[in-house]
Amino acid sequence: MTPAQLRAFTATVRLGSVKAAAADLAVTEAAISIHIAHLRKELGDRLFTRTAGGLTFTPGGLRLASRAAELLGLQHRTILEVRRAGTGRRLLRIAASSLFAEHAAPGLIELFAGRAADLDVELSVQDPQRFDTLLTTRAVDVAIGPPPATVEPTTTCTPFLNYQVIAVVGTDHPLAGCTAGATELRDQTWLLGPSAVGRIGMLPSVLRRLSVPDHNQRIFQSQAASVDEAKHGKGVALAVAFAVAKDIAAGDLVQLGGPHLPARGSWNLLTLTDRESPQAAAELRRFVTTPRATQAMLRGSGVTAGRFRPAVHVTLWS
Repeated sequence: MTPAQLRAFTATVRLGSVKAAAADLAVTEAAISIHIAHLRKELGDRLFTRTAGGLTFTPGGLRLASRAAELLGLQHRTILEVRRAGTGRRLLRIAASSLFAEHAAPGLIELFAGRAADLDVELSVQDPQRFDTLLTTRAVDVAIGPPPATVEPTTTCTPFLNYQVIAVVGTDHPLAGCTAGATELRDQTWLLGPSAVGRIGMLPSVLRRLSVPDHNQRIFQSQAASVDEAKHGKGVALAVAFAVAKDIAAGDLVQLGGPHLPARGSWNLLTLTDRESPQAAAELRRFVTTPRATQAMLRGSGVTAGRFRPAVHVTLWS
């Protein structure tokens, strides 16, 4: 099996047709068909058949689809490691939920990367529903976010930080200082960050429990932007408690009481098992539960300007 053959097959599986796979890989349909024919001959399996409803995969074809994605991811990871080895540097790729990326990742990454002179860290914001796929295909080394519904046998899950989500308003908001009922909360304008989008995570969970309709939800580019709007009396914001503690203490925000509030959640670190994950991922898994790491996530790393040695941080918002 060659990488070109595996790419042709995975594209066919992902897109559902040879024609679409050819367009995606910028090759001819004949090239895709030749690659798949070689795989069929080598593996002794038809892999899939064409039906009126599209492609129907054999058990062997489904198994190859899963394994091919892993192999291609491992190949990409190996290329990166070899290139980095020549410069004496390592790369740790982290996928994080948007809530963790905004509130806790900067302090953690700065402190962790600052401990190793040869380590670069790449952070990408991803939908937690994709964490398992990203790990098994080796697209990332670590995933951090809400607890998964199930943990695969090849994956290690490490809970490391509990937090609260609260509702806040500006001091001149009609509900300031009140304990609101479910109906009253449901009818408010809710000011939300990108972490409220999707099905998994604390913010979507709170909105579902309160049955807040979509037309009452306003999504901002960041959690901080939504909280800033709340300070000006524009509506109710959901916020991580430790991130707005100073604003509440200063009198710029008021915490609301009500059903399902505050909501309690936890952040979890997912990696492949030690045998399959890079050393830096295992190091981060051990480090993230330490008191220093917790303090860095809650308050920033505390590294002084004289000691700070920046790593490469690439943040991709998707």
